Amino acid sequence: MSTDTDRVGEETESSASLLETWREWYHVPILGVVMLFMFWVRTQSYDRFGMEDGIPSLAAVDSWYHWRTVRWTAENYPRTMPYEIWTSFPTGRYVGQFGTLFDQIIVTVAMIVGLGDPSPETLYTVSLLAVPAMAALVAIPVFLMGRRLGGTIGGIASVLILALAPGQFLTRTTTGQLQHHVAEVLFMAIAILAMMVALRVAERERPIYELVADGDWDALRTPTVYSALAGIALSLYIWVWPPGIVLVGILAAFFTVQLCLDYVRDVSPDHVAFVGAVSLAITAVVTTLLIEQPGSTSTTSFGYLQPVSAALVAAGCVFMAWFARQWDGYDLDRHYYPAAIFGLIGATFLVMWLVLPSLFSTIFDNVTRRVIPFGETATDLTIQEAQPPGDFTAHIFHEFRATFYTMLVGLALLVARPFLGREYRTEYTLVIVWALFLTSMAATQIRFSYYLVLAVAVVNAVVVAETLRFLDFDVSLSDGIDSIRQVEAYQLIVLLMVVLLLFAPFLPYVAAAGTTAVDRGGAAAPHSSSDLWQPSNQWLAENTPEPGNWGGADRADELEPYGTYEAPEDGNYDYPEGSYGVISWWDYGHLITVQGERMPHSNPFQSGASSSSAFFTAESEERSELILDAIAADESPADRTDEQLESMVADGDSDEEIRYVMIDDQMAGGKFAAISTWSGPDYDYYTTPEDVQSGEQIDRDDVADRFSDVPYDNTTLSQLYFDDAVGMENYRLVHENDERTAGFVSYAIVDAETDQVLMDENGNHQVFLNRMMDQQTQQEIMLIQQHPQYDHLDIEMIGEREGSAVKTYERVEGATITGSADVSDHEDATVTAAVELDSGVDRGTFDYVQQGELDENGEFELTVPYATNDELGVDDGYTDSAVEATEEFTVTVTAPAADGDGFEAYEDETDVPETAVVHGEEVEVTLEEVSFEDTEEAPDETDGDDSNETDSEDDDSDVPDSLDGSTDEEDDTDESGSLAPVAADAAP
Repeated sequence: MSTDTDRVGEETESSASLLETWREWYHVPILGVVMLFMFWVRTQSYDRFGMEDGIPSLAAVDSWYHWRTVRWTAENYPRTMPYEIWTSFPTGRYVGQFGTLFDQIIVTVAMIVGLGDPSPETLYTVSLLAVPAMAALVAIPVFLMGRRLGGTIGGIASVLILALAPGQFLTRTTTGQLQHHVAEVLFMAIAILAMMVALRVAERERPIYELVADGDWDALRTPTVYSALAGIALSLYIWVWPPGIVLVGILAAFFTVQLCLDYVRDVSPDHVAFVGAVSLAITAVVTTLLIEQPGSTSTTSFGYLQPVSAALVAAGCVFMAWFARQWDGYDLDRHYYPAAIFGLIGATFLVMWLVLPSLFSTIFDNVTRRVIPFGETATDLTIQEAQPPGDFTAHIFHEFRATFYTMLVGLALLVARPFLGREYRTEYTLVIVWALFLTSMAATQIRFSYYLVLAVAVVNAVVVAETLRFLDFDVSLSDGIDSIRQVEAYQLIVLLMVVLLLFAPFLPYVAAAGTTAVDRGGAAAPHSSSDLWQPSNQWLAENTPEPGNWGGADRADELEPYGTYEAPEDGNYDYPEGSYGVISWWDYGHLITVQGERMPHSNPFQSGASSSSAFFTAESEERSELILDAIAADESPADRTDEQLESMVADGDSDEEIRYVMIDDQMAGGKFAAISTWSGPDYDYYTTPEDVQSGEQIDRDDVADRFSDVPYDNTTLSQLYFDDAVGMENYRLVHENDERTAGFVSYAIVDAETDQVLMDENGNHQVFLNRMMDQQTQQEIMLIQQHPQYDHLDIEMIGEREGSAVKTYERVEGATITGSADVSDHEDATVTAAVELDSGVDRGTFDYVQQGELDENGEFELTVPYATNDELGVDDGYTDSAVEATEEFTVTVTAPAADGDGFEAYEDETDVPETAVVHGEEVEVTLEEVSFEDTEEAPDETDGDDSNETDSEDDDSDVPDSLDGSTDEEDDTDESGSLAPVAADAAP
């Protein structure tokens, strides 16, 4: 009997122990399940990101450069990439935002998995899984922060919000998004958590100046250790993202506010100042060790700005604590102390503006561009992710549903604590200041919502905790059914309403289809541009000489793709002979570097953007050539006159030439507005102002004539993309992607009754030129057709164009065809050189035509970029062109006959060797007189400007729209489905 009793006692004691353990640790399995859910959501599309022939598939353009830095770090482990010469040609550049701790973590894991020598496949697999894994790890600091603000239940609520949020944080942390954003969020969360803990420890231990002066390490050990850990955590965050000094600025604002509050409340500011001084001093020391670009104050590379900023905040904390003691010594009213501090801060910035204008400008520009939502520049607005939300309210609801507004309630509850007689901790001020700054940042740039998710998740723990406290809801998960029976009906109803408010909008069948975290995680896919550009870049890698081998220089071994290079003092790398660059729009620079293994001039760092813009918007071949020569001479060609450009390149003697031009349909279409924004000239490329006035009535029949000659048609971009370099001397098409575009259309909205073109409220004609025939354009035309009072011109009346997805041109000297003709009328004679070319793709052949005139001696010179043979190749140090002539050049001279009756003509055919095209040699042709029976008109002359167009009569009017100027390829279609065209005479 006694044995049974002992057994019952043991079972009771054991059960109590298990319940106690459950009560203390029940959050751990819940947190684990949430993290597994977050990882699963982000890896649903893993199978879409394969690697074929060593070429990966990735979900964003920046991911491609991170893939390069991962490969480089694996080759040079444990170093990360310092200075890069395989982009920003012909100068090279520091790549501080890439090749950081983020890449080093990935490679370290791959080294472990690959036993010290990971294959590219191992590196790629780890890269794909590392980002979702880091995203799941964010749940840990978020839970710990939430628990500090709202207990265990509050912490669980925080991680649930984090896991279900379907916005920027989710879309930037799925498989294939090989970008540092996830590491930014993870290490910011760790840094804020560490600072919260350090502040709480300082409140408890109360370190003061006298303890420091006495060297009382026993009293200072604990706050020092925690403050140092906070400094290390902050340093790791900056190591992941050099512009992370924005968090140093946020902490500066927090310490300023908190030290003022403490002093006014008669609390010694020494406690908080100690944390600030120690943590930011540690950050200053660590970031000093990271310096890669000495003397630089750039925010995007590791330079002096990071340690100097941290040191200034540390010194500021010490100064404020000292100043408070001086204030006491003069027996001044404590309430004036904050005004004095802010006055001194203002004076400091004034002195900085006068003495260190460069540093002041750097700080001011980054505050206005990243923190305050009204300082963006015109070029910033061409970057989709850097644009401010068009409708902040709609954007916030899209990102966080109602939890953003409940976060504001939570912030208000924290502010109200001292007024309600509740305990107020210093860490609450930190959370308030941090959350407000993140909100401002999210209003400044769309992408920064991935930061704001932290504040939204963490602060909602306060809302949950205060709701439970208000309801006196004390149900323990370990107390069983008896605890639940004590719950009142109203408590359950209110709690259910709060839960629904926070979580229901995120769930399937409640949220709109396709908007939940599961939906968006499953929709992740490789970036469309990377797939379209891959065939062209692969051709570039296989059919052009390696950089350093151009022209047979044989110095490619000096440009090892994964080599280490010393940064030049003047910032311009001295490339060896035989080096060359590729010019395209900056969106595609990383693809050219990684897929094409060639050196782009411009890239997504936005270096070279202005000069690339100047090249593509140049309205003559002479100007485009001067711009490329200026680039080779390390000069900035943007906003320069032709005379200034000629002066720049007059003394130039550089082998660092731009040899290839790569363009795509997006550049010719919607991206042109963004391209023109970077350099100007600041006028409308879409109409001829002197011919088409705003508000002028235009009849249907006049549209084609009035909009047939616009500046866009003369731009280098238009001539290359639509005209295959017809009439140009120095550019030849060498490859085009076989992927065809849907085409470009032009149309006008016409009043069906009056037959006049409609105008918008600003007097702009509703004429749309060179719109890409994508889904949005089709929907807009469909909407027009649904309104019987409106009509749209038949597309054929203005023109329709089709093109390849990507075209690659080579820049050559051009062969000069020379000859003479003994015609009677030299002034009215026309010289034409024409050749049929095989494009190498399904579209078949096209004609190249060059035209000129006879001089007074009857002689002529025509420079042509195409050859009739293919005698040079990669082994010779030149291009193995995919576009080849099908016949010889036909050279024709026509002129009015001497008697004024009919025409006389001279003609012959000639070969143009590729060596002559590449080296600029002459080809002499001897023409013979030809006769023809029809004396009323000249032989068929092909207009050099129109010979390649499908509808040469009306095609000249096609120019691109400027929907929003964005160069990011995310879908920006108006979700409402409303017609949102851009008028033809609206500025780009």
